[in-house]
Amino acid sequence: MTHVLAIDQGTTSSRTIVFDAGLHPIASAQEEFPQHFPQSGWVEHDPADLWDTTLRTCRGALEKAELQAVDIAAIGITNQRETVIVWDKTTGEPVYNAIVWQDRRTADTCRQLREAGHEEIIIERTGLLLDPYFSGTKLKWILESVDGVGTRAAEGDLLFGTVDCFLIWKLTGGKVHATDATNAARTMLYDIRKGRWSTTICEMLGIPMSMLPEVKDCAADFGVTEKSLLGGEIPIHGVAGDQQAATVGQACFEPGMLKSTYGTGCFALMNTGETPVVSKNRLLTTIAYQLDGKPTYALEGSIFVAGAVVQWLRDGLQIIKDASETQALAESADPKQNVVLVPAFVGLGAPYWNPDCRGAVYGLTRATGPAEMAKAALESVGFQTRDLLEAMSADWKTDGVQPTLRVDGGMVASDWAMQFLSDIIGAEVDRPKVQETTALGVAWLAGMHAGVYPDRETFAATWAQDRQFAPAMDEDTRTEKYSVWKRAIQATLSV
Repeated sequence: MTHVLAIDQGTTSSRTIVFDAGLHPIASAQEEFPQHFPQSGWVEHDPADLWDTTLRTCRGALEKAELQAVDIAAIGITNQRETVIVWDKTTGEPVYNAIVWQDRRTADTCRQLREAGHEEIIIERTGLLLDPYFSGTKLKWILESVDGVGTRAAEGDLLFGTVDCFLIWKLTGGKVHATDATNAARTMLYDIRKGRWSTTICEMLGIPMSMLPEVKDCAADFGVTEKSLLGGEIPIHGVAGDQQAATVGQACFEPGMLKSTYGTGCFALMNTGETPVVSKNRLLTTIAYQLDGKPTYALEGSIFVAGAVVQWLRDGLQIIKDASETQALAESADPKQNVVLVPAFVGLGAPYWNPDCRGAVYGLTRATGPAEMAKAALESVGFQTRDLLEAMSADWKTDGVQPTLRVDGGMVASDWAMQFLSDIIGAEVDRPKVQETTALGVAWLAGMHAGVYPDRETFAATWAQDRQFAPAMDEDTRTEKYSVWKRAIQATLSV
């Protein structure tokens, strides 16, 4: 039993990877699932799709690896964060679709709570801003808007969880209702300093405490799978939200270390050690990971649209058929055109936090075509990352030294995008050999707890670089391009 099964349940697909005794991925299976958009700004998933694709990819990965349950030492689960599911504690039947982290339907609720003076206590206790992004107001909406749900919840018949929690409940046949500290920290209901659910905030939002799961370390005992699901009982030993799992996978264990993950959105985390740092620049204070009952904190900046902008080029504008085409298009773009795309399709995240603004394109000419739009889309990710890093450097002083950025996620396969990122932030960008760092991180957590993987220091020493991108853009060009971006942001926010 030297293999680990890592479940990576994401926003657009579910994936399972089998890691061997040396922490090398040897087999994987992945399935996309439908996205549902009932109204403008609303984003939902069918919980059955999340569960079915997860189970099928677990079975598929085991089959490809030619392994059985008896060969697996542990399961690790990493997941899209903040997404909300409410289900019946007896039947397991969800009462409503999963409301996805991107969903903005509770913007008015957040505004009302802010006007009532509640944001200060939310920031103080949770480290989060009062924003529709987080789970709390999504849960409040379900309780108040779906017929009979509020009453059933008050009577103790319903359970709440983020996606990890729902999958644990399903995998264990309803025996375990638990989450880990990193996912709890993203709900806007969890006191990250005291390490417990906040009764004050739950009362403020009208959320019964009986709905909430037990909160555990990232490496802990989360029960065992039902035999019928995977052909035997397998212990679940590791859980972390996707961005925190990537932080672990990038071995960012020392204060000041920094990683950025480019998936549907982009999320940059900087390890700040044992003490939570309160941001003065509208970043989030969160838990990077929790081991042996001790949380390690981080500053986080969240970009809502990163890889999703490439999906928009493919599915919305239909100017590409595959994401890999963007690099050749960007390379062929007219250098004399300065097209700027602000991809605020669902509002802007850090450091602006404006849920109401929408996307905009500036600098269009009659000669603008697919190449220029592809270039602007890739550049938008670099610009947004610089916004985050500048806010972080203001909150976490580094004595003028720009830390190297470790990157991962689907977009980092583009050399063009990573070179522009290095150019616009003016710092080195390190791409690791193992780019599946989210799954790697949770695999290590699970395997370490099971005793088949090494300790933290030994694991960190195995991190290896695939390529380092160094800035090649001159300072004048960098300054000018970023100033144009900032003007575009201000124009977008003012509409």
